[in-house]
Amino acid sequence: MDRPNENLLSRLEQSLRQSRAARMHLAARLRELEAEADSVRAELAEMDTLASQTEAAIYRLLSSVLASSNLSLGLPSDAELEAAMHQSQPRTTRIQTPIERPIQTPIDRRQQIPTVRNNVEVLSDRFMDRTIPQAVTLLLREEGGPLHVNELYNRLLEGGFRFTGQNPTISVAVSLNRNSRFRKVAPGTFDLVMRDASSMAS
Repeated sequence: MDRPNENLLSRLEQSLRQSRAARMHLAARLRELEAEADSVRAELAEMDTLASQTEAAIYRLLSSVLASSNLSLGLPSDAELEAAMHQSQPRTTRIQTPIERPIQTPIDRRQQIPTVRNNVEVLSDRFMDRTIPQAVTLLLREEGGPLHVNELYNRLLEGGFRFTGQNPTISVAVSLNRNSRFRKVAPGTFDLVMRDASSMAS
């Protein structure tokens, strides 16, 4: 009677030792995984910081280029860009105040600027793999006339175009200013240089 009990006790003790050993192994593995996860989190945080710094540097560079470029190049002024980006929430600044500069930024001109729409519904994916100049060329041909950068931005989003950066309207303006295919016909407003030829081609 004692022999079977001793055998059973021995087996149970062995099973307990194996369970404890397995648990220790799993606990050690968990510590390794947690340490690796912490390392990955630190790398992700570092990458986020670098991306934010790079994005800020790009924006500062674009702003500097737009502010310092010769007007003969057709680049929009600070007042035009401010109006383009903040028309939905107009604010009074030294550059934009109508009282200080009524000729350059009259109230009626500001009211005509299209508003950048929030939560634009994507209607297609036709611009997903296009560059800004390619997509805008199609839009201007379809429109048959010039469009403001705000309206171009809205329609690009509807066509599935994916913007990066904090100021997509500036990206549109800079891209069009650098391309000889386009010309600025009004503050923040662009058209095709070869409008007639484009219309015939389409």
